[in-house]
Amino acid sequence: MIQLHDVDLKLLRVFATIVRCGGVFAAPAGVSAGPPTTTEQTTPLEPRLGVKLCQRGRSGFRLTEQGVAIHEATQRLLSAVENFCMDADVLKQHISGKLNLGIIDTTITDPDSPIPRTTQRFVSRGHDVHLNVYVGTPAELEERVLDGRLHLAIGHFPIHVPGLLHSPLYREALGLYCGRRHPLHGSKAEGGELLEEIAASRIVVRGYMQQYDLEHLGVSKAAATVDNIEALAILIISGAYLGFLPAHFAAQWIKTGEMHQLAPGSLQLMSPFDVITRRGTAPPPILQAFLEDLGASSRKAGNT
Repeated sequence: MIQLHDVDLKLLRVFATIVRCGGVFAAPAGVSAGPPTTTEQTTPLEPRLGVKLCQRGRSGFRLTEQGVAIHEATQRLLSAVENFCMDADVLKQHISGKLNLGIIDTTITDPDSPIPRTTQRFVSRGHDVHLNVYVGTPAELEERVLDGRLHLAIGHFPIHVPGLLHSPLYREALGLYCGRRHPLHGSKAEGGELLEEIAASRIVVRGYMQQYDLEHLGVSKAAATVDNIEALAILIISGAYLGFLPAHFAAQWIKTGEMHQLAPGSLQLMSPFDVITRRGTAPPPILQAFLEDLGASSRKAGNT
């Protein structure tokens, strides 16, 4: 059985950083004094572990099958070490360490989002905390919470994945929009007439909310699928597609006339935002403190 020492943990951290950066020569300057030193730090891992971790050469940097497995095990190990350090802080009656937060894109323009208020409240406690924020798709956020890379994530999660705890947070208003070059720009049509025109148009949907979007339009198939709101806005502005956008995000283009909202009185959705955490494990103190501040900020704004 392999016995790990302090130097091995250091080498594993370097290895994880190199993989994240795509290779030795892409590793950040803070990891080492330069590529040769980083290589010297990584190479001893192979005889220590008894496996070949990666291929290095003119074709670039590539993990072997064993390297992929070791990298996954390294992620779990480093996550466990980090959680241990945070748990140990309880003994000092002081919350410190790293909090890894995930959110979906384009929440910055949402006045109902409790994230800015929560962050200010959390930081004002005076915690010795380093906050890491990752912006990704719902599927990416779910994966990272499940494997421990994120402590929590906030976003749309329509399908409840086993192993995750979902807690309702607030709701986001969405409207149906088209670009100024679209035939329906400026249309005042309502009801059945509008639905017929929509059915004859190209529809772009959020991949993670596809069924939700299509059902509200009475359409069976989308003409385009995206995994983030910015891509959705690009296709709508092109004038070739119709699609649902968060009202707060679309407001900037409504103001300039680049977009038009269709039937704002009837074709408006309220999409739920949830907080997800890993099920079955007691939250470390730093996560518990953030969740408490998140709940307090949400109640204060009247969003729950």
